[in-house]
Amino acid sequence: MPPTDGGPVHVRVPATSANLGPGFDAFGLALTRYDELTVTPGGDGVVVEVTGPGEGEVALDESHLVVRSIRAGLDALGASVPGFTLRCENRIPHGRGLGSSSAAIVGGIAAAYGLAGEPLDRDHVLELANEIEGHPDNVAACALGGFTIAWTDGGTGRAIRLEPMTELSVVAYVPSTRVLTKEARGLLPSSVPHADAAANAGRAALLVAALTSRPSLLMTATEDWLHQEYRQPAMPESLALVHKLRGSGLAAVVSGAGPTVLVLGDEPERAEEAPDGWHRYELGIDPLGVQVWSADAEQLLAEGGNERSRTRVEHLEAAD
Repeated sequence: MPPTDGGPVHVRVPATSANLGPGFDAFGLALTRYDELTVTPGGDGVVVEVTGPGEGEVALDESHLVVRSIRAGLDALGASVPGFTLRCENRIPHGRGLGSSSAAIVGGIAAAYGLAGEPLDRDHVLELANEIEGHPDNVAACALGGFTIAWTDGGTGRAIRLEPMTELSVVAYVPSTRVLTKEARGLLPSSVPHADAAANAGRAALLVAALTSRPSLLMTATEDWLHQEYRQPAMPESLALVHKLRGSGLAAVVSGAGPTVLVLGDEPERAEEAPDGWHRYELGIDPLGVQVWSADAEQLLAEGGNERSRTRVEHLEAAD
């Protein structure tokens, strides 16, 4: 495919939370906090501008994660865009268990679709993102929105999307400190007792029902035996907060690899104020996943494009 010469491509990509207690490396939830990307083709190299989380810290060249993901997406689509300017307006905290790296990867691949003038193929986005990220839980929620269950099939990332109950809300407690996913994973044992695995499987199945139709089960359904307590040395304040909130009858879990703590429920006002040094955010569930807007999308609408594309564009316009 020849180089594209269209106008800017705009991408909005949601924060995500994985695991949600017992759904280790499988469950994901898309949240209403977003990074926004603008990619303008032109020139022979890349210019990267970053505001918000990561500003002054991340690379501003070809090694930037969004840039690498754009390149991977373009290669997969057989498209060529030698140079572009990337502007990142970040709102997802880095290193806090809210899917900032997954947002960068999914957002970059989605931008490649816009640059190539191709309609977004979310299943393909998920496959490519899983290859870069190494596990599909966060990238699935990023790509599809809502509540997702992800797995790998022969190394290929797969996922299904379920509709969470409309009244579900999330309160996120975000500390000022970071925890690297590699560090958190390094604390996990190579095996767990069979009884723990069996109990966890039951709670994960129950959580599917709780998130989609039975909020009264959330407290029981978010119990975990596989990962949270093992990670306590890397985030003692987070586990202490989880225990405190659960002691108050709130369905609290560690978000992803931490250290953010989430409370899942339908009464966000019950969740207490954040501890000193933490931020508290009341969030909803993002229903759409990554969104792309470009001149090509506008042309598709003008030509009476398919209903899925029309819905995607109208939702993004409404969000703006």
